[in-house]
Amino acid sequence: MNRKQRAHPRSLVAALASESKMENPREVKDSLQRGAGNFSAMAAEMRESVPGQEKLPRLGFLGVGWIGRNRMVSIIESGQAEVCAIADAEEKAACEAASLAPGASVAADLSELLKLDLDGIVIATPSADHAEQTLRVLDRGICVFCQKPLSRNARETQALVDKSRSVNRALGVDLSYRALEGSERIRRIIMGGEVGEIYAADLVFHNAYGPDKPWYYDLSQSGGGCVMDLGVHLVDLALWALGYPEVSSVTSRLFSGGRRWSPDHGAVEDFAGARIDLKNGGIVNLSCSWRVSAGCDALISATFYGTKGGLSLTNKEGSFYHFRAERFRSTAREVLSDGDPLWWGRTAVEWARRLRQDKCYDPDIEHQVAVSRILDAVYGRA
Repeated sequence: MNRKQRAHPRSLVAALASESKMENPREVKDSLQRGAGNFSAMAAEMRESVPGQEKLPRLGFLGVGWIGRNRMVSIIESGQAEVCAIADAEEKAACEAASLAPGASVAADLSELLKLDLDGIVIATPSADHAEQTLRVLDRGICVFCQKPLSRNARETQALVDKSRSVNRALGVDLSYRALEGSERIRRIIMGGEVGEIYAADLVFHNAYGPDKPWYYDLSQSGGGCVMDLGVHLVDLALWALGYPEVSSVTSRLFSGGRRWSPDHGAVEDFAGARIDLKNGGIVNLSCSWRVSAGCDALISATFYGTKGGLSLTNKEGSFYHFRAERFRSTAREVLSDGDPLWWGRTAVEWARRLRQDKCYDPDIEHQVAVSRILDAVYGRA
């Protein structure tokens, strides 16, 4: 089945908002309207960054729920790749997504996608499927961009990195908070030594709602609860911003329904606190949760304390999408970034842009092994 018509913008807003229990359509619509000009400018700049009119990478999408469709639309609008085929366990979802991608066909499953002439496949399926599906795609010499978490544990992550290296094909993971303008500015300041030595960091992600798909709450399918869903962003952001320091130890305490959590309970955790001790003497504190009484939709922040000042990234007014980055000097503060429309698809767009230039192995993926090892330690399975 081919869907060659492009959806009306109002249909696009509804499609992007329909599956998200974290935000309402009004905020998504407002974000799209405010960011349209900025994103168009970014897309134009990216198109100009690759000379000539070379053939665009041909992409397939496996899983087109809220996240998968969002990334697909971002890539389409960027002009960095051609969306050729879409597969989803729910045929209706696949057809609706195909209506947003002119010329894209609907495939029954991953096996059908692998029969096509594709340069890359974007995977946004339940976490339990990520490792096996990614291995299958890489085995065919096709690049992969996978929704987080890349896998459920460090053993699976190492196997994926090894496969990516052995077949010399790029493997990317959707850790989108790095792509915020504020995050990038904070990292540059830290790497430049402008706030001295960072000796402590506090990172928080409390979601007052939580996932609406049953598989998130099945330990065998998800690999974990709020830590696997939200904590992975915090661990990755901390390590990335700090230049991947060595870790000496990890301690944690997890809860489910207000009681201490154990994997023997069968449920997943919905609140977690963890401390990462670094070999350089510094500490990183993490806290994340689902359905906590936060007084707003979400509390998201990453604060870094240095010997010459501090830095902070914070969501604005409980939003999942709008952030402010600041620099602290004693009691004074300086705004580094205050709003970055449509940042959430930027990581996928950058992966597609890289495919236009080079489909070979990207060593940056190796850092995800360290992230996975910390998550394993948080769960007590290290």
